[in-house]
Amino acid sequence: MRSFFKMFFASCLGTVVGLIALVLIGGFLIVGAVSAFGAGDKPSVAKKSVLTLNLSQHFNEQAKANPLGALTGDGEGTPGVYDVVRLIAHAKSDDNIEGIYIDANGSANSFASSNEIREALLDFKKSNKFIIAHGDIVSQGAYFIASVADKVYVNASGALDWSGYNIDVVFVKGMLDKLNIEPQIFYAGKFKSATETFRTTQMTEENKLQTREWLGDLYHFFLIKTSEARKIDTATLHNLANTGAIQSPQDALNAQLIDGLRYETDVKDELKKRLDLGKYDKLNYVAISTYADAVTFKQSGSNKMALIYAEGNIVDGRGGSEAIGSEEYVRIIRKARLDKSIKAIVFRINSGGGSALASENIWKELSLAKAEKPLVVSFGDVAASGGYYIAAPADSIFAHANTITGSIGVFGIIPNMKGFFNDKLGISFDGVKTATYADAGAVYRPLTEAEKVFVQQGVDRTYQQFKQRVAQGRKKDIAFIDSIAQGRVWSGEDALRLGLVDKIGGLKEAVACAARMAKISEFRLREFPEKQSWINEIMGKTTSEPTAKIKEQLGEEQYRIYQQIIDLKQMCNTPQARMPFQFIVR
Repeated sequence: MRSFFKMFFASCLGTVVGLIALVLIGGFLIVGAVSAFGAGDKPSVAKKSVLTLNLSQHFNEQAKANPLGALTGDGEGTPGVYDVVRLIAHAKSDDNIEGIYIDANGSANSFASSNEIREALLDFKKSNKFIIAHGDIVSQGAYFIASVADKVYVNASGALDWSGYNIDVVFVKGMLDKLNIEPQIFYAGKFKSATETFRTTQMTEENKLQTREWLGDLYHFFLIKTSEARKIDTATLHNLANTGAIQSPQDALNAQLIDGLRYETDVKDELKKRLDLGKYDKLNYVAISTYADAVTFKQSGSNKMALIYAEGNIVDGRGGSEAIGSEEYVRIIRKARLDKSIKAIVFRINSGGGSALASENIWKELSLAKAEKPLVVSFGDVAASGGYYIAAPADSIFAHANTITGSIGVFGIIPNMKGFFNDKLGISFDGVKTATYADAGAVYRPLTEAEKVFVQQGVDRTYQQFKQRVAQGRKKDIAFIDSIAQGRVWSGEDALRLGLVDKIGGLKEAVACAARMAKISEFRLREFPEKQSWINEIMGKTTSEPTAKIKEQLGEEQYRIYQQIIDLKQMCNTPQARMPFQFIVR
């Protein structure tokens, strides 16, 4: 028997050593391969090239690296929204770029991000270089950007959506009732609709009112920009949607929304003619991500400014690559604040909020930063609730007219799952406590009336503090802030009118403002969060793959519903400064 165990453990040890060796050898092979590919020259941009912009590609606020791209041929990553803006500006004066081709088969970016890209394209047109757009099936979001093109084409057998905007909100109260789960909701602000998904089966009148107004503002902005591009008055454009007049590409052509019915191959032939190329000559397309690898498009100078990207839910702790963790962002802001070589800070926010405590901690560090150097905030698609909370200390706030902002309010949820555990699962709980409220907040029983008072008082205190932070930062009376708060969501256009933001503009304008405040003309941006090592990027990519698979299988809209259920865990037992649940705008 002793001999058996000796041989058994020897075999196990040999197996373990072999596995470790394989991992090490594999790691060295990957390092060698990445190094070999990464050591090559940058991609080159040939003469008479056409920069391509695929609107179905999603651009995060900050560039996303793809450390294995050199091996797979997918490129080194995806540029961020501001990178795309700067790349288009670079192409404007690049002699090798003759024009831009917009692939309008999709719309992966939201309202303000799309507007930021659209403004960059309008500026590009000043170079007298061409912009051609084409799509088989063109959504309103894609058309919003594509409408700037010199020519907009749609496949004759395709479609152009011109139906107006609508919004869908998911309600799960019926599901919770069936499961015998009571949410136990507390909120401050009559428009704070984030909890409606749990407590009602349809939108309240207050929520309908605010949604009708901000969605109307976004739609009006869409019509105005289309009117400017296509020289059609907004009343006519709205009537086309209201009457359902655009049912085919031919209808869109008749209404002068597009310039022709073309297959993609026909458009390619037109591009060749514009470039004086022969029928059999190669057409040099350069994808925006490839162009990012090929050229130097970022500012340079002896002075430095910090550009901090904050995208995702605001959470306590370190967070992650898709969240704004208070611990991590306090560290980043402090680093920029204490670095004497950094003359100003630009803080870019794309967030619907989250933990009120995390928002307060980030607010505090930004307040300290503002006391030492200029602090300019730029709003992306959404900067609301906690996303607005952290912006409050800024010297100046920039937003797009179609940014979604405001939602100054607070809520809390403590689920009572007693019925679910007892009746659905057959599980019961019992225990011993040393004080009356030692088990307060336990999910296996309902709150007592006294406990409900405690929770509501906590929510009210957080709401009062939220309003004080905004009043202090905006230099407004707290009574006025209360009148425009109440959890109400505003468009960027309304936010400007109310004094919640200072200027209409994108990140480009915010950076320029910070430079003026710092009294510097030549500068380079130090961007945060800083890039990770390639091994951490690979590990991060690996851990995100299950989520990507779930999203792929469920589809975009179903994944949002799934995500809402997952997000419930983060909202329980702590006050939340968060936007209404994810809505779907079409």
